[in-house]
Amino acid sequence: MFTRKLHRSAAATAVVVSAALALTACGSPSSTTSDGGAASGKVTLWMYPVIKDETISKKFWQDTEADFEKANPTIDLTIELQTFDKRDAQISAALAAGSGPDVVLITPDQAATYRNVRGLLPVDKAVEKDKDSYYPQTLKAATFDDELFGVPLFQNINTTAYNTKIFTEAGIPLPKTWEDLRAAAPVLAKKGIAVMDYAGSPEQTLNLSFYPLLWQAGGRVFTEDAKDVAFDSEAGESALQLLVDLKKLGGLPADAATDASKVEGSPIATGKAAMRITTSLPELKQMRAALGAENVAFGAPMEGKEQATFGNPGLLALTSINKKENREAAYQVMSYLGSASVQNGLTAAAGSLPTRTDAAPAGQDPDSIAMAEALKSAHPGEPSPVARQVMAVLAPNIQAALRGDVTAKEALDRAAKEARGILQRSAS
Repeated sequence: MFTRKLHRSAAATAVVVSAALALTACGSPSSTTSDGGAASGKVTLWMYPVIKDETISKKFWQDTEADFEKANPTIDLTIELQTFDKRDAQISAALAAGSGPDVVLITPDQAATYRNVRGLLPVDKAVEKDKDSYYPQTLKAATFDDELFGVPLFQNINTTAYNTKIFTEAGIPLPKTWEDLRAAAPVLAKKGIAVMDYAGSPEQTLNLSFYPLLWQAGGRVFTEDAKDVAFDSEAGESALQLLVDLKKLGGLPADAATDASKVEGSPIATGKAAMRITTSLPELKQMRAALGAENVAFGAPMEGKEQATFGNPGLLALTSINKKENREAAYQVMSYLGSASVQNGLTAAAGSLPTRTDAAPAGQDPDSIAMAEALKSAHPGEPSPVARQVMAVLAPNIQAALRGDVTAKEALDRAAKEARGILQRSAS
């Protein structure tokens, strides 16, 4: 039973949903278990706002639930729509209480965290029939110790978005490298425009702010074995120093240290910033609505020593709450939702990318081409059990450097000391 009420939708919304569901309804797998029997049971799924438009999201998941139950009459599926607010705390509380969803949508770093506390179960059986149809990198992001802990449902990618009008009027080529950013910053600052928007609020995930710069510098958050942090390196200092330098040059908004990531009302939407280095397709559409479609364009990920951006698969994970009698039913839900037909519908509704080679490929329009190209240099985040805790101590120190309270090196050293304490406590 779908648990969120639907509101009346406009005609345009109905068209989008109908198109998405038409794709979803085709070729859905049926409910047979690995031994040929019929799967049965009750499965609860917590789904988060992967479709930004709330009306479209409600309609899509309501109809997906109904379509699944029609194809699998012996399985009772309940899709509960949640919000991103306090998602980690919500999932952690459910796991601790042993009461909540059988299946939950999470990210690779969350998978590492919850697996570490034995909150997740392997899901290899959910993809065993069509494992070769998934892009290898999406499965790799969810694989730990040779076991799969998430069925890749979709891929998100963030890349550079430009207010092309600003650069054209200033006579500056669109920046593609760190050197380009530094060169453009003082020119645009004279016009009262920051070359780059930046969301420095500690509530903002570093996957969409500092980490892409760290990866572009050739660095990483953790060492290869994940037993130590590695952001307090020459690469880390280089990445943070870029932000500090841009701030001094007028290349970041005045409130960059506290700004949130939303587009509405932000410097990028009001013409006070010229570009964003991590922008999703829905955010690009918001920018075009604010600035005019002809004035906004996608570009490749920025390049320092390397070209890199953030892009990761959304994973359907099986929680330890799931009971054995509902296990095969849960596998069937994940297999169904991960199928090419459902992914086609979700791609159409959400503007995301599929995780399967047999799902509908990205279109040939400039935006789709840019997103597909950006996938080649995408990082799925840092899959460590303490990734979120380390992010929580690193973010305010980056903020302090942006305010000018400490140097880049001091900020990273201080954060690294706290982060190593977290690692030591988690290992004990």
